[in-house]
Amino acid sequence: MKTKDLAYVALFAAITAVLGLVPAVQIGPVPITAQTLGVMLAGSILGARRGFLALLLFLVLVAIGLPVLPGGGGGLAVFAGATAGYLISWPIGAFVVGLITERVWARYNLAWGVLANAVGGIVVVYAIGVPVLKAVTALPWTEALWFGAAVFIPGDLLKAVIAATIAVQVRRSYPVIERPQRAVAAR
Repeated sequence: MKTKDLAYVALFAAITAVLGLVPAVQIGPVPITAQTLGVMLAGSILGARRGFLALLLFLVLVAIGLPVLPGGGGGLAVFAGATAGYLISWPIGAFVVGLITERVWARYNLAWGVLANAVGGIVVVYAIGVPVLKAVTALPWTEALWFGAAVFIPGDLLKAVIAATIAVQVRRSYPVIERPQRAVAAR
């Protein structure tokens, strides 16, 4: 991995940490935070591999106890709580956002960006987060789906649009994801 790649990974782990400074809104066992915007941005700007590594680095920072979650949270205990599934899903979500972004790179626009962010940053995160929430809290499925997904949908869709808008601008001015290389015929 190049030094530039390491810098991007560290930068997006830091951006996700800074988004933790936005106060969380507690409406159930899982708070509404701005940090899922970091998941979407990392995938849509860095691509699959670097986006995954940025969020993995962020989780390492959480695990060693740095107060990078909203309200100054951090430490291994958060990986045994109601939010554990969501946290664990973040690198996977960033990977999926990045993978879709890379696949449509030649025609990437706002619509593709919103789709990539919705699939990776919302569907993947909920698909992992809600079952873990149910298992940890013993909530019935209806409550786990309500408090673990439904109440987040409007805000997460807004984050998907914001991340896609930023990614489109970054792609135009300073693309971090390289353009796919065409195979060169052997001479």
